[in-house]
Amino acid sequence: MSSSLRLVLASASSGRLATLRNAGLTPEVVISGVDEEGVRAPSPAALAQLLATRKCRAVAGRLDVTGTTVVVGCDSVLELDGEPYGKPGDAETAVARWEQMRGRSGVLHSGHCVQVLGDAPAREAAAVGSTVVHFATLSDAEIAAYVATGEPLQVAGAFTLDGLGGPFVRAIEGDPSNVVGVSLPLLRVLLGQLDVRWPSLW
Repeated sequence: MSSSLRLVLASASSGRLATLRNAGLTPEVVISGVDEEGVRAPSPAALAQLLATRKCRAVAGRLDVTGTTVVVGCDSVLELDGEPYGKPGDAETAVARWEQMRGRSGVLHSGHCVQVLGDAPAREAAAVGSTVVHFATLSDAEIAAYVATGEPLQVAGAFTLDGLGGPFVRAIEGDPSNVVGVSLPLLRVLLGQLDVRWPSLW
């Protein structure tokens, strides 16, 4: 692969963008526009993968490709009691989520889909990263204050690891970048399956 590789992130997530940039990558952001409402899958992990794949393919399908282009689509879902939880969307839902999550553990699933375009036919690799998240026991006042910041409303599981929610995550088991929404080790493996060496993206 050439050093002029074009990297496209099919996600509006500032956390994913910052994670990739901190790892030395300079992705171009193209928002997929995929409607996540009403999408169903057999499991929370399968749901995360389905949405990631749809986002990747939606963006790849409308790009004007003039050279080798790598498209990365991701989506995250928190699994608690076997149920999937995405973005709360409003304060009331976010408070209810935290009342359910505090002092407990969940699994953050991040689906990843990668396509390499420009050398027909397009090649694709996909996988889910899963990280166990142990939540602190928050007081009602802490939940209210956190929700009032607005941060948990638009993130999967109503929390961040790399933002204001960090102090409310007691521990994790697995890859921390996966909790932010894009697993760097897993992404490297998927790129390798498509003959893209990670250093070629620096």
